[in-house]
Amino acid sequence: MNKRKSLIFTLVIALCAQVTLVNAQSKGTLKSKPQMWLTDPSDSVLFKQQDNKIGPASKDASTPVITVDKRKVYQQMDGFGFALTGGSAALINQMSGPEQARLLNELFAQDKSNIGVSYLRISIGASDLDDHVFSYDDLPAGETDPELKKFSLDNDQKALIPVLKKILAINPNIKILGSPWSPPVWMKTNNSTIGGNLKPEYYHAYAQYFIRYIKGMQANGIRIDAVTLQNEPLNPKNNPSMVMEAAEQAAFIAKNVGPEFKAAGIKTKIILYDHNADRPDYPIDVLNNAEAKKYTDGSAFHLYGGQIEALSQVHDAHPDKNLYFTEEWVGAPGDLKKELDFHMKDIIIGAPRNWCRNVIEWNLAADQDQNPHTPGGCDRCLGAITIIKDAVTRNPAYYIIAHASKFVRPGSKRIASNLVTNLPNVAFVTPAGKTVLIVFNNGQTTQKFNIKYGSNEVSSVLNANAVGTYVL
Repeated sequence: MNKRKSLIFTLVIALCAQVTLVNAQSKGTLKSKPQMWLTDPSDSVLFKQQDNKIGPASKDASTPVITVDKRKVYQQMDGFGFALTGGSAALINQMSGPEQARLLNELFAQDKSNIGVSYLRISIGASDLDDHVFSYDDLPAGETDPELKKFSLDNDQKALIPVLKKILAINPNIKILGSPWSPPVWMKTNNSTIGGNLKPEYYHAYAQYFIRYIKGMQANGIRIDAVTLQNEPLNPKNNPSMVMEAAEQAAFIAKNVGPEFKAAGIKTKIILYDHNADRPDYPIDVLNNAEAKKYTDGSAFHLYGGQIEALSQVHDAHPDKNLYFTEEWVGAPGDLKKELDFHMKDIIIGAPRNWCRNVIEWNLAADQDQNPHTPGGCDRCLGAITIIKDAVTRNPAYYIIAHASKFVRPGSKRIASNLVTNLPNVAFVTPAGKTVLIVFNNGQTTQKFNIKYGSNEVSSVLNANAVGTYVL
């Protein structure tokens, strides 16, 4: 008899819950079941779906409310992802077939628990995270090749191009940005891979170098969506590196790259700057050159200096040009709690709130010793994943990007959401019409809050240093 009463009681509770849900839907307070994905270092939760942390809206007047407003629309998003350095590609390329396929599917497919990376940055020639320095036209000392007769992508054919082809088989629409760390040394004032400037007499040759690169990648089935003209143009210390002052870049675009791309029928976007937020004057100065501006899609930024809000200064000065966030590193050994605090607040949330169309973390993969890298290159750059033969470890940048890449698909648009103390957030509407809200608790205590979207309102809770992505 007790068992029968218990069963009846359970059925009554379930029926009441169903009636409540139906009533809510009929009143317009809940149109579909919201979802939440959580990363919480304090509870060892790493990017897991936790829908049980969404409940009815709190009636307590002291509960903070994040209000999402689809009527206020900002920039369209191109995607979220990583730098696929030559070193990253080499580590992936050496994996066994089944494990490599499993990893690439996890990274670039969107279904199931895969994270749907939708944007890649690659180096034009070597970055400092290749195992050696190279360009596509290296010559013995004293020789030059202004007609680029010895131009070759052979170095990229070893690992980068094969890995890119496998990625494109999973996501044919992934956007790829190319950035050079240095041109061939014979084009430079100091004949060195480190520092120096581009000689003006080689502006035409270097513009053609970009064209050869774009066409060469296209011949391999790889479309380069955009290029920057110099990684970190104010940093002469990396290996490789080159200095390109704002006036030089403006002249290079206006007189060579822009018109020569046009003459060659190149549709690849030209993006300027590609360095820190402490110098918003650099991209503004280039864009103030009307001839350079007409060929330029926008400006790219890192955040090793300055404040993310400085990007809005560039937008306000030239609102018809786009902004991109192209690099931020995680230093080894990587502390998830610490990295979430900066990367979620300033990069994943801060960059889109300051008009960026993408976010790229540096870099995708390294081994257990943060190799490979060039002599003098970064020896503390922790990959989003660590690869040791076939073994893969997921590191902070993996989870940082996953919280956006899986849900904020290309073509999504940033929409308005109010800022609440200790709960930085950013909202988007996807091409499928879903609302995506990313919230980080950078306070010291657990925080309960309401989320209001349209005529709906729900509550959630985040521990300190936890991040939630809500699909509403």
